Amino acid sequence: MDNIKQYVQDNKERFINELIELLKIPSVSADTAYAHDVLATAEAVKNSLQNAGCHTVEICETPGYPIVYGEHIIDSNLPTVLVYGHYDVQPPDPIDLWISPPFEPVIKPTEIHPEGAIFARGACDDKGQMYMHIKAFEYMIKNNCLPCNVKFMIEGEEEVGSSSLSWFVQHNQQKLANDVILISDTGMISNQQPSITTGLRGLSYVEVEVTGPNRDLHSGLYGGAVANPINILCQMIASLHDEDNKITIPGFYDKVEELTEQERAEMAKAPFSLDNYKKALDINDVYGEKGYVTNERNSIRPTLDVNGIWGGYTGEGAKTVIASKAYAKISMRLVPNQDWEEITELFTKHFESIAPPAVKVKVTPHHGGQGYVTPIDSIGYQAANKAYTETFGVPAIPVRSGGSIPIVALFEKELKSKTILMGFGLDSDAIHSPNEHYGVFNYLKGIETIPLFYKYFVEMSK
Repeated sequence: MDNIKQYVQDNKERFINELIELLKIPSVSADTAYAHDVLATAEAVKNSLQNAGCHTVEICETPGYPIVYGEHIIDSNLPTVLVYGHYDVQPPDPIDLWISPPFEPVIKPTEIHPEGAIFARGACDDKGQMYMHIKAFEYMIKNNCLPCNVKFMIEGEEEVGSSSLSWFVQHNQQKLANDVILISDTGMISNQQPSITTGLRGLSYVEVEVTGPNRDLHSGLYGGAVANPINILCQMIASLHDEDNKITIPGFYDKVEELTEQERAEMAKAPFSLDNYKKALDINDVYGEKGYVTNERNSIRPTLDVNGIWGGYTGEGAKTVIASKAYAKISMRLVPNQDWEEITELFTKHFESIAPPAVKVKVTPHHGGQGYVTPIDSIGYQAANKAYTETFGVPAIPVRSGGSIPIVALFEKELKSKTILMGFGLDSDAIHSPNEHYGVFNYLKGIETIPLFYKYFVEMSK
């Protein structure tokens, strides 16, 4: 693999152009209006795996969107790496906040990416990071240096809960048998300091509905005499945190893992500038649970956030009504040992209990998943660290992420193998937000680094 840098440099423009073509397809899994585009993206991923050299590639039907499966088996006695990624993307809304159309990729320099970043929905999450693995595999095939077996499982429902993936994994355990799972759907500290995500938070996502009168009412004739569902919903949501920003749901913290002072001290070694953090977000101060610093609040502590709230009249001008209904979408990020189904039940019981008799409340669970922690003494972690060290010149730092990839816990349960999270994105890449982007440096560095993981994993597995 001595020529990997040269190969990446020689094929740089092609690699970028191929990704740009993939990013042009609006594969939004949350909106059925994009169903055709999601399926078209699956076909594009299939073609890319075939062109890269997989022995077998197929589009596997599921109860939902299909999974693209590919494999290249050299020898059954060699280790097998299973690569997971997703080809679906978040909705691009709000469109008017994008500085360029979300599905018309452009490359522009930024302060963090002076060599340019690709701006498009899905650039970092996860098309750009997923596609690095296909190009890294292409390199190993063309240069006859693939040291082990490899399987690809690329899904189209990650952004809506991966329910079909769970079905697929449970029905294809032998097909997916592996020695380690490799995912690039996370980030790293900076372009100078790589890191490996060793922990993920779980997730419980619900929608709530508060109903008052049987129709919208005139706010003059009925105001003050009939419950306003919007007012009540806001009061109920506000009560879910106390003055220390702790969540007030009974039993919510019963199984929360409390890290030792030594573990928290190790976390604190990761470079972090609070001033830069606030500047990047254009905020005057941070906010969160009392007794914890920012990097703890967003990784090792559970949270509850309103992701959307609506009801009544929101059009132009005025309409004086008391709405019949009010709605909110609420996500709870969970830490290891918290069971997402149990938390969903606790939330539902509590939210129903705090509603006044003047309204009716309905809680609808959407999706969720368990948290995950991977050991840093595993062969997979050590191989990833050696790969990062070689390409970046410094060892990677283990970090816990505030994000959730619910299927990681599922993989360990069903496939009995550990997952290594080799992310190359940055916190500033605006995933799930307008103007999502992915640095050209990061994209190419990922292609350069991934083959080294294979090399060291095989060497250390002997």
